[in-house]
Amino acid sequence: MLLELKRIHVPPGQRVLLRDVTWQELAIILEELGENRTARIAYDKGTLEIMTPLPEHEYDKEIIRDLIKALLEELHIEFVSLGSTFFKNEVMAQAIEPDQCFYIKNDLKFGGDKRLALTVDQPLNLALEVDISSRTHLHIYEALKVPEIWRFYQGQLQINILQDGIYVESQQSLNFPRFPLVEAIPEYLRQSFTADRNKIIKAFRVWVQQQIQQL
Repeated sequence: MLLELKRIHVPPGQRVLLRDVTWQELAIILEELGENRTARIAYDKGTLEIMTPLPEHEYDKEIIRDLIKALLEELHIEFVSLGSTFFKNEVMAQAIEPDQCFYIKNDLKFGGDKRLALTVDQPLNLALEVDISSRTHLHIYEALKVPEIWRFYQGQLQINILQDGIYVESQQSLNFPRFPLVEAIPEYLRQSFTADRNKIIKAFRVWVQQQIQQL
C-alpha cells in the first residue's frame, strides 16, 4: 500500500479514506507523501483522511489568516503563526493539520535548528478551519485540547470554545473578547472579492482601532 500512495490522485475538494492505519503506518505514510504535498491529513483512531483543498478554500484561509494577523498586530499581541503544521497525540491516536493555527502570548521555545518544541501540554491558542468541503474534525481538536477553533463555512464564521472537554459555539472569541468578529471577519472577506487585498486589510486595521477606542 505504501508504495502506491504517491499514485493516489485526490481531485481538489475530494478526499480519500484509509482505514485500519496504525500509528506506525501513519508515520511512514507521512514520510512517503513528503512535506511539500498539497493534501491535508487528519487521523482519527485508525482512520486516515487525505483531502486536497479547492482553490477558493486556499483563498479564504489566506485572507482570514491575514485578518487575524492584522488584529493581533493592532492589539500589540505577540504571536507565532504556524500555518498547516501537523499536530498529533499518540496516546489519543489522533492527529490533524489545521488550515491555519496560532500560538498567542505563549513562551515558545525554538532550538538551534529553528524547530519549535511542541508538547501535548502546550496546545495551540487558536486554529482555523475553512470548510468548503465540510472537513472539520472538532473531536480531534478536543483530544488535542485546543481552546478555540474558528470554522468558516458557507460564508459564516463559527467560533467554538472548549468547555469541559467539548466545543460550545460562542459569539465571542477567547483571544479577542468584545470584538464582533463573527460579523466582521466574513464581511471583510466578502469585500476582498471585489477590492484590492491591501485596501481591505488597511480598512480592517482602521476598524480594529475604532473598536479599541470604544472598549
